[in-house]
Amino acid sequence: MRIEKTDLADVLVLIPQPSRDDRGLFTRTFDAEIFDDYLGREGTSASFIQDSQSRTVKGVVRGMHGRSGRGEAKLVRCANGAVHDVLVDIRKESPTFGSTQTFLLDDRDFCHLYVPPGFLHGFQALTATADVCYRIDRPHDPSEDLGVAYNDPDLGITWPTTVTFVSQRDATAPSWRALLKHLP
Repeated sequence: MRIEKTDLADVLVLIPQPSRDDRGLFTRTFDAEIFDDYLGREGTSASFIQDSQSRTVKGVVRGMHGRSGRGEAKLVRCANGAVHDVLVDIRKESPTFGSTQTFLLDDRDFCHLYVPPGFLHGFQALTATADVCYRIDRPHDPSEDLGVAYNDPDLGITWPTTVTFVSQRDATAPSWRALLKHLP
């Protein structure tokens, strides 16, 4: 597994090294020792306590979601299909505050993202179905949910295909400007 920095401060791309042959492939999707060595913090990987998975159909957008309070660190990968993944830095003290970056996550390269606390996250399914897996460092607390409209003009996120569906929560999410008023 290789680890690379992104344009967003503290966000990492973890790149597995699949072994492929006539049977298919085998890959290690996460290696705690490599991850902890890279961060220089032993035991960081042990803080992940919950794994979740979503299945999404083509064109659907899920996002833009985040957490208030201590936030939430997560590893995100696409185990089946492909997604257009989007992150927005909402850490006011960050050199990349307000910046957006997009990533292709798929079941071909198996790259996944390390997303530290303080980011909005969303994605759009690019294939008939896409399974996205999350490894999260703290229990979900609905009272800490944050959201910004997936089509907010101030964020200017370009979704690669026609948006076919969003949840009621995402359709009525507040604006980027409204979120800024509530950030510490």
